[in-house]
Formats: sequence, structure tokens, C-alpha cells
Amino acid sequence: MITRKVVVTGASGIVGSRVAARIAETMPNANVVGIDRFGGTSALSSFHLADLATADLTAMFADADVLVHCSFNVRADAVTAHDGRLDLAVLGRVLDAASVSGVKRFVVLSSAMVYGAWPDNNMPLTEEASVRPNPEFAFAVHMASVEQVATNWAAEDETRELTIMRPAVVVSEERRGGLSDLLASASTIRSEEGDAPAQYLHVDDLASAVALAVAGDATGPLNVAPDSWIPAEGLVALAGPKPRLHLPDPAVKLLADARFRLGFTRTPPGIQAYTTHSWVVSNDRMKALGWEPNNSNEEAYVSGHDAGPLGNLNAQKRQMLSLGATAALALAIIAAIAALLRRAGR
Repeated sequence: MITRKVVVTGASGIVGSRVAARIAETMPNANVVGIDRFGGTSALSSFHLADLATADLTAMFADADVLVHCSFNVRADAVTAHDGRLDLAVLGRVLDAASVSGVKRFVVLSSAMVYGAWPDNNMPLTEEASVRPNPEFAFAVHMASVEQVATNWAAEDETRELTIMRPAVVVSEERRGGLSDLLASASTIRSEEGDAPAQYLHVDDLASAVALAVAGDATGPLNVAPDSWIPAEGLVALAGPKPRLHLPDPAVKLLADARFRLGFTRTPPGIQAYTTHSWVVSNDRMKALGWEPNNSNEEAYVSGHDAGPLGNLNAQKRQMLSLGATAALALAIIAAIAALLRRAGR
């Protein structure tokens, strides 16, 4: 298929802007069009300042060969499936307009979290693994719903093609936080079942993967992650000194719920499983397309995390500070549980 026009939604966001610019760079003969509610970039052929929830999208999609959907508002700290209703409604509008405009190829960003974090997961997971997000973690459930809506759209017409990008935890220098911060917060309470290995993907490497998938007409799900993963002990070393409680799994769930309910953290307790069980993915399919990440897991992690004031301390001092912080955390959590029980009693 000869691509003439590529439309990228969310083209002003941290991810969407990189994706659009990389497509324009690698496909210089294509007409790359960006759409977003915020200002555009001169790297593209044209840009539409528009809200996907209200704008007439049909004309913008006219003659498009590929539609790349990078526009999502649901946050990683979403609490219920209702938090993603607007995103799914917008996705429905986008796909309806794509149908009317005759768009035959749809590329959508999802997450490797749709595989779920389960004790029986293979290491690593390939694209053939089942989609079974942990039901307690709303963000992963939402991304699985996005995939299902897109899959249903593609199934309505045998000439339509669908590509689903499933990246690991995406990080960037510009905006640190988000999912990576939630995982770090959740990992302060450690389950006796163990610690999960981790994968971190630099946003530039995600953009190059999407651009390659578009240019190469790749379809189906595509895992996007650097080679291998960071083992649990390596992640602890990178994170530096911080309080970590080692508790039985039922107690971990209770404490995670207490912290969230009492407002001590914005980290939803449902994410806890993703710090306990592996959900690392294989990148073999992307690499078979010719993709090579420029950043390792460790390099991406460092790019997306501040070292903090304790990063230069020696091991002994870091250990002492970590033990002290752990004790303080334990006391705080005991107080939180007591407050929760008093509230329940009232």
C-alpha cells in the first residue's frame, strides 16, 4: 500500500508530537496531518486545531490512508472504568468519521498492561498472549476496552487493517511522573510473593516504532519495549534508598487500599499486582520489522526519573536512611489503618 496521507490525533502531546514528527521525517513524501486542541508543529504538512469530542472530523480524515490515534485523556491513576467513558466516546466518534471518510488503516496506542500481571505469565509475553488486565486496575482495563472497540471496527469491513501498539512504561525528560511514579509508589509496599521485573521505554523509541509500523504496513498487536528487562534487584538499585515494607500479600492489599482511601497517595491499589508479578514483553516482532531502540531499559528509567538528593550517598548511609524511612512508613500506615477502622466504626 502506498501511503499518501497520514492523520495523527493528539499531535501536540508528549507522545503524539513525537510520533507525528517521526512519521514526517521517515516518510517525506507523505502528507502528515496533525489534530489536537492545542498548538501544532511546523514539522507537519498541516495542522487542525480541533477538539475530537465536538469537531467535524470527516473532512479532516478525507483521503487519509492511515489514521494514528494518540489522543487519550484517561490517567494512569483512574479509579473506575467510568473514568474512561469520554475517551471511549471520542474513540467512537473518530472511528465513525474514519468509516465515512473511507480510512482503511487504523493505528492505536494501547499499553503492555493489557496482558495483566499474573503469577502464571510467561517471561517475556509475546503478542500471542491473552489480553487479561487485572480487573482492579482501571487504566489497564480501559486500554483493553480501547483495543476491543478498535478490533470491532476493523472486523466490520474485511478491507480494514488495524495495528495496536503495546508499549512498556513510557518515560520522557519533559514530563516525569504518570505511570512510572505510580509504580514507584506502589512498590514501597512489597509482597512476600516477590517483586516484578520492569521495562521502561523512552518516548523517542516509541515514536520510531510507530513510524516504522506505519511505513511498513504492519498489522495486529505490536509489543514495544527495549531488549530484556530490569530485574527486581536492579530496579531497587536504580531507585535508590526509599522505604519498603515486606508483608504478606493480603496485608499488602489492605495497606494499599488504606493509603488510597485516606488520601495518603493517589496510587490506586489495583496497580499493586503490577509491582509483584511479571508483565514484561518480548520485542521480537518489532525487531523483525527492523526496529532498534536507542535507549536501554536502564537509560530510559534514568531519563524519566530524578536521582534526588540522596543519589550520591554511599551504600551504608543509603541503607541507614532507607531503614529509618521504612520504620516511619510503618508507623504512618499503622496510624492509617487505625483511622480507617475508626471511620468504619462510626
